[in-house]
Amino acid sequence: MKILLLSLGIVAAALLVLVVLRLLDARADRILARSLIADTTATPPRFEPAMLDGLPDPAARFFRFVMEDGAPLHTVARITMQGQLNLGLAEKATFQAMQARQTLAPPHGFVWQVRLGGLSKVTGTDAYRPDTSWSRFRLLDLIPVGRVSDNPDHLRSAFGRMVGEGLFWTPAAFLPATRAGWDQIAWHPVDAQTAAVVVRHNGLEQRAEVTVDAGGWPLRVVFDRWSNANADRLYRLQPFGGDLGAFEVFDGFRLPTRVVGGNHYGTPLYHPFYKAEVTHITFR
Repeated sequence: MKILLLSLGIVAAALLVLVVLRLLDARADRILARSLIADTTATPPRFEPAMLDGLPDPAARFFRFVMEDGAPLHTVARITMQGQLNLGLAEKATFQAMQARQTLAPPHGFVWQVRLGGLSKVTGTDAYRPDTSWSRFRLLDLIPVGRVSDNPDHLRSAFGRMVGEGLFWTPAAFLPATRAGWDQIAWHPVDAQTAAVVVRHNGLEQRAEVTVDAGGWPLRVVFDRWSNANADRLYRLQPFGGDLGAFEVFDGFRLPTRVVGGNHYGTPLYHPFYKAEVTHITFR
């Protein structure tokens, strides 16, 4: 009987630790999301074509397409999405139904909270703010199966993700006229269809290319991301990108509601593990 009671006590203590850890994780997610929204400018400037003066032609076409004249230049978005996600290796791809919501506020950070379907009921969070970042995934919404935080490699990788997804859904943050908070931002021509933006913030730098058609319709965003998604499991720069489609208008912004992307974009190793369909975007 003593052994049984001791075993039950150990199990109860372990469950209590897991519950407390889950509550602390949820609290950290809420605090970050609220702080990102709180940083929002209550009355942002409105888009005017003159704000594009001096930009490379593909970049100017990009902004003309994604922003209507007079659109409030919001740089913080709340995004809900569904779709498919594969957390495994490309050669053993098993996609699971995904539902997620995200608070996205370049350059200040993001919080992405996801729930995967299937029997495993995996939930997780990816997050970035200038001083730290984290990835926390749980089985049955309780048992940790992957946790990374306070890691400089992860921080650099998360910064790259924020830039890439920011170009998808918060393009006003990359219009130099908004002064969104970057330490530095500059656009450079690449070719007739592509322009590159280089941003620096809090000691990190990221370059990303946006490719558009003749009318400015964004086709893809590609950048070299600091990542360990490779056979060696070592962090290094490697191509990452997303193809954009199904554009819809949200509060004066014409934004993609279908994104397919992944690691090693444009190479034989390309693995489009992320297939998202946006259901709603709101700005604060």
